[in-house]
Amino acid sequence: MTSQPGDGEWLGFVTVSVSDRKRGSQGSSRPRGAGQDLMPVFVLRALPVSLRLSWRLPGCTSWGGTESRNVSHLAGAMRLVQFQTGSDGPRIGLEEKDGGNVIDLNAFDPSLPRRMREFLEIGDAALAVARRAQESGQHILPRAQVTLLAPIPNPGKVICVGMNYADHCREQNMKIPEEPIIFSKFPSSVTGPYDEIIHPAESQEVDWEVELAFVIGKKGTHIKESVAMDHIVGFMVAHDVSARDWQMKRNGKQWILGKSFDTFCPLGPAIVTKDCVPDPHKLGIRCKVNGELVQDSNTSQMIFKTQALVAWVSQFITLYPGDVFLTGTPPGTGVFRKPPVFLKRGDVVQCEIDQLGALRNKVV
Repeated sequence: MTSQPGDGEWLGFVTVSVSDRKRGSQGSSRPRGAGQDLMPVFVLRALPVSLRLSWRLPGCTSWGGTESRNVSHLAGAMRLVQFQTGSDGPRIGLEEKDGGNVIDLNAFDPSLPRRMREFLEIGDAALAVARRAQESGQHILPRAQVTLLAPIPNPGKVICVGMNYADHCREQNMKIPEEPIIFSKFPSSVTGPYDEIIHPAESQEVDWEVELAFVIGKKGTHIKESVAMDHIVGFMVAHDVSARDWQMKRNGKQWILGKSFDTFCPLGPAIVTKDCVPDPHKLGIRCKVNGELVQDSNTSQMIFKTQALVAWVSQFITLYPGDVFLTGTPPGTGVFRKPPVFLKRGDVVQCEIDQLGALRNKVV
């Protein structure tokens, strides 16, 4: 785990900026002492970096509902979204619940960035503003007025893990990998949670893969497993759409082209902050094609867990806020059915994970 020179000063500046803007928007006339605005700086610099990054946000208590196959909702969950209304451009918001209304964070505090990567770079100070907005009951937009985008439409990296479910390995009669199998998708493949998936004319074997994704919230390299969760901001659902002919037969059987066609990475619907996910490795995960259940497993089947993946990958590359990890898929993909089944235009794919939500994308 690394920290950057001046880290305390930078966080202190953001805290002062955001809080000043908040006071201004509320029209507070309360007098302030000459040194009052400097207090957040001293507090942040006095705390160790590991503590500042592991503050538990209030309001994340317990998940509602006991039916494990249903998509649950957490009372007080932080569900960060990127959205737009009309032609106003992207904004940052909070879903009140999966499929619910959206709190406009940029309306609550105009000093916040309007893009998720920049928002995450601010760190805990930005999340604290989001929590205040959630508790305020203000600037709520009806869901019908909102179009959800991918929570991070422009990730710096999309890092993927192959063969990471024990039951998926058994499905293929493959040995359990001894080390994580890492590949990537080009960021241009990212699309929204309800956007259309374009079936490319260049492929006849387009397949589905539901996956748990997590999002990096703090820069780091050579991160130890013991502090890996400090570098993660939250979790979401991902669909690793795959052109099997290009993945398994062409391009020297290298995976990146078959994985990276435009629209081959739906993400969302929201980033559920880590404090609100009691255990990301005990979540039901499934995929439906035209309403038929084709994948049905649990993230407990993951071979290399979240912390191990952060530690492994950060040996080789620096991780930045907004980088996205896709953690592998369970059994039930089309290519391993007998006979194989592939997506066709007109199909509707729904990928869902308990406590996180669901993606729903039509193939066109």
